[in-house]
Amino acid sequence: MENFGSWSVLTTNFLFVLYLAVGGVTFSSILHLVNGKWRFQVRHLACSLSVLFPIAGILLLILLANGNATFAWLGEANHDPEHHLPGWHNYTFLVARQIIGFLLIWGLYRTFIKYQAASEVDTSYAAQRRFRNIALMIPFVYVLYATMVAWDFEMTQMPGWHSASYGFYHFQSAFHMFLGFFAVLLYSLYRSGKLAISIEPHIFNYMAQFMLGMTILWTYLYFTQYLIMWYGRLPDDMIRFHGMMDNDLAPLWWTFLTLKFIIPFCTLAITPNRHNPVVVTLVGCSIVLGWWIERYTWISGSVDPQYYHIPMSSITDIMFTVGVLVVAWIAVKWGMTRQGLIRG
Repeated sequence: MENFGSWSVLTTNFLFVLYLAVGGVTFSSILHLVNGKWRFQVRHLACSLSVLFPIAGILLLILLANGNATFAWLGEANHDPEHHLPGWHNYTFLVARQIIGFLLIWGLYRTFIKYQAASEVDTSYAAQRRFRNIALMIPFVYVLYATMVAWDFEMTQMPGWHSASYGFYHFQSAFHMFLGFFAVLLYSLYRSGKLAISIEPHIFNYMAQFMLGMTILWTYLYFTQYLIMWYGRLPDDMIRFHGMMDNDLAPLWWTFLTLKFIIPFCTLAITPNRHNPVVVTLVGCSIVLGWWIERYTWISGSVDPQYYHIPMSSITDIMFTVGVLVVAWIAVKWGMTRQGLIRG
């Protein structure tokens, strides 16, 4: 497991790309279900991030193919045949459910995008109802799929450790990250003048309100796991928290708390800041960076400190991250240009 830290970086990058692809359609479906009038200005831009699904799929296959490096518990189980693990840790079952789940959600999200486009041409009651029914499915599927991802890539990395709220904590945090990233993306396109159809400035106020609400919810979920385990005096459950909060990962732990709660809440709670696109964009950057650190901390913190390192402290970490980001950016730019959302 000497390279587990670097593989944790790749796992974190996979989750980043995955939740950008998933988040765009989920965001669009939520805006449709609540009848948000501003959805017409942003929904195609959000859904264009689904072009990242193939990249996420390739990263998923790489991680699954390198089982011992991705899942620390698998190496221990192979080394010690008598080492007991629950059925959820069956590796064949893990690979099958991850691949099948990924293909199913990709297919459903493509269907949503198809019906969304059709609803703009066919305004009949039947067409609108079909689109609404697909939109209703998206949040439920997102919760189920993201919970499975949370358990496989984070919660069960330390066998025997569990939290009843971890799935919620994980997928809500991922959606929080998407909102931050999308705010940054919107501002970048808005300022560049490359948008085929410009968005109105008040959109950033709506994004800021959404981000503030998700910040408060994330903070609740952040503390609820720790509080129950600490107050209940559950040493077997607290061991993972102590491993992250008291060892080499402690600076990362407190850093992502600052980036995901203190900065967003203290900034967006002030009304004028929510109407300032530059401020909203900077808060979005804070949330995205905090989320990346958060994911790495939970993944690498599941093993003994000798097997991980501070991220980006090796050339491998940097190559993994830069490579994924460059490919993802090229794909998103190509997808937006192809759909006529930005000028080439």
